[in-house]
Amino acid sequence: MSLGEAPVQVVAVSAGTSEPSTTRMLADRAAQAVVTRLRDSGRNAAVRVIELAPIAAEIAQTLVSGLPAAAVQEAIGHLAAADALVVSTPVYKAALSGLFKSFIDVLDDDLLIAKPVLLAATAGSARHAMVADDHLRPLFAFLRAIPAPTSLFAAPEDWGAADLSKRVDRAAGELAALIASGVGRDIADAGWAAYQHTFGGNATRAQRTGKDVDLDSDLMRLARGEA
Repeated sequence: MSLGEAPVQVVAVSAGTSEPSTTRMLADRAAQAVVTRLRDSGRNAAVRVIELAPIAAEIAQTLVSGLPAAAVQEAIGHLAAADALVVSTPVYKAALSGLFKSFIDVLDDDLLIAKPVLLAATAGSARHAMVADDHLRPLFAFLRAIPAPTSLFAAPEDWGAADLSKRVDRAAGELAALIASGVGRDIADAGWAAYQHTFGGNATRAQRTGKDVDLDSDLMRLARGEA
């Protein structure tokens, strides 16, 4: 690591609600594996965890009002500044957690463009094993993020199995490789101006405010009733 190089910021998002939470455990396990991979390659890294359960009321308030509550805005800021994400959700009735989806629904569409993401899900039955790929992967494709090829899923019987450890290690290696390659930054930098961005959004390179509005354009003059 070069002197003064900022550590890689890995943000883990957990939508688990129980205590202890297997959803949080899977997120922690995956994030730590990513950090280990990065450190083994000479890159410093740090993990920040966003627990959605404690800010569930604020997420609901934001979803209804359209105005991010302070706790939600703080979480959004961490996502915007992250170099990579690990997202972990429980599965209820063959679908993503409503809490997880509500949080995603309050994010700007351009917040996660080209950001590497490791997808993870937990459930009480192996019947839900495909939810990470059938539900999470299309969701993050819509957000134009870059999911790692390997997703993670854990049912109760998986926690003591060697296969889960192997899968975590493989997924972590893939995410670490995406981070190290810089492909996300290259894609975002090359195509940023061509994306349709949220006005006044939270994405680091897409923030526009009222100061950016050309009030002297023909359309604005027409809106003011001027000839």
